[in-house]
Amino acid sequence: MTRIKRGYIAWRRRKKIRLFASSFRGTHSRLTRTITQQKIRALVLAHRDKDRQKRDFRRLWISRINATIRGKKIYYSYSILMKNLYKGRLLLNRKILAQIAILNRDCLYMISNEIIK
Repeated sequence: MTRIKRGYIAWRRRKKIRLFASSFRGTHSRLTRTITQQKIRALVLAHRDKDRQKRDFRRLWISRINATIRGKKIYYSYSILMKNLYKGRLLLNRKILAQIAILNRDCLYMISNEIIK
């Protein structure tokens, strides 16, 4: 009886998994079972940290806006500024406000003065 070579589907699947884990160290990049475990772990941590990154950036933007506003002695706090922005129907999100606070402080002061009036 002649020898039958195995199919290529499982080999292709393992090759794809190995390409994902090629940068891992030691057994985590060589053995199929540990590669699959590390792949699951890496994807779970990436998803978790994506949410954490959003949270951290939001905190950074808020602190930048607050520091800029309190630095000019407008006697304004961040919460009052955001409340008045929504009352005045100025739809600027925190990311844009933080960029304005860093790059062009005078523009942010003009926005806050217009809200007060």
